[in-house]
Amino acid sequence: MTDRRRILVVTLDTLAERMAGPAIRAFEIARALGAEHDVRLVTFGGCSRQGEGFTTAQTTVETFRAEVGAADVVVVQGYVVSTFDWLQDADVVLVVDLYDPFHLESLEVERFRPAAERHAALARALTELGAQARRGDLFLCASGKQRDLWIGHLAAAGRVNPDTYDADTSLRSLIDVVPFGTDPAAPVQRAHGIKGVVDGIAADDPVILWGGGVYNWFDPLTVIRAVDRARAAVPNLRLYFLGMKHPNPDVPEMAMAVRTRELSDELGLTGTHVFFNEDWVPYERRADYLLDADIGVSAHFDHVETAFSFRTRILDYLWAGLPIVCTDGDHFGALVTAEGLGAAVPAEDVDALADALTGLLTDEARLAAARESVARVAATHTWTDALAPLVAFCRDPRRSADAGRLAAERAAGLQPGQVSRATRLRADVGGAWRTLRADGVGGVTRKVRRRLGR
Repeated sequence: MTDRRRILVVTLDTLAERMAGPAIRAFEIARALGAEHDVRLVTFGGCSRQGEGFTTAQTTVETFRAEVGAADVVVVQGYVVSTFDWLQDADVVLVVDLYDPFHLESLEVERFRPAAERHAALARALTELGAQARRGDLFLCASGKQRDLWIGHLAAAGRVNPDTYDADTSLRSLIDVVPFGTDPAAPVQRAHGIKGVVDGIAADDPVILWGGGVYNWFDPLTVIRAVDRARAAVPNLRLYFLGMKHPNPDVPEMAMAVRTRELSDELGLTGTHVFFNEDWVPYERRADYLLDADIGVSAHFDHVETAFSFRTRILDYLWAGLPIVCTDGDHFGALVTAEGLGAAVPAEDVDALADALTGLLTDEARLAAARESVARVAATHTWTDALAPLVAFCRDPRRSADAGRLAAERAAGLQPGQVSRATRLRADVGGAWRTLRADGVGGVTRKVRRRLGR
């Protein structure tokens, strides 16, 4: 029997009836681990949602240290580790969730801010990532492409070293892929959320669903323009934006949300072909909306943030059996193409997007084939599958292979990557001996002169 561990899951996001991606992920991690362990999910934001097989609570700067002290394993996401320096020496196994490359995200989030603020935001992100890299015992990411990114980051931070490499040459024990998942239970519609409910959308209208928020790194403008063209072939086509207002009140409305409404108004589509849900759908009610849709859409620009992102809304499309039309160039674009889940089109290509939408909606056989492929792929993307590496780790949690050495270096006052004078001396002596054997005394003399010259 697996020993029960005391596990603390930490998020900054609001835990409530309406939750954004970080809170959903933390909630599902807590639920999966709660089946075998004593799990507590805490947030520095608002907390009005009860756990399911685990407890939830709001924590503060003053109470957080006690929360950590009562745990064997701590799972963190976001800006936490750099805020609490004492985490570097806390006697816990620390799991760092890197599913969101927030340093790349900040380039878009702050894009229209003054330059000084943009540089400060990036510096803050890099400070947090530096603290995480120095302390994490296990790192999680959302895809193989993200894993390549983070291995490079960890290597630059000195965490890919003889200790971690010799312990596991694959480095899976240092960083593993734990993507978002879907509910293992099939979605059930208890009431219509869109068709026949939203004024202007009839029960038999084909609905294209934008299944999440409207942020600056997304491209809803191309989707709206594509719908404007596609309505010539499908006159009763409807585009529905599921959530314009972020459930976390601390997240302000983004410039792209404003531009999206303005473009829809300018083209005369608002209320006829384009519709906005101004609030955010409760987590338990999302099936009512998803199952009223015929296609799920996601579009983004061609830049570095999208290349390494993991579009969590597409998991909901899979769960609900929706054919997917999305922008190519990221993890899900490749998956949609490879598995025949719908269509992936070039970034900002209005004609290609309009053709993909009309092609699916006017060809029932093609639409049915995409639905069959979605159902097949969805069965392999449940939370049970996604979280399996983390569940296995928590059955036998352990500090990283280099944890002892890193702790000793911190105790000696060394900076990350800095070696002690004794270590440098041993390296110099070893190098001199090798040079002496290979090149004689003259070689050693030349090497010493070069060193003195530097």
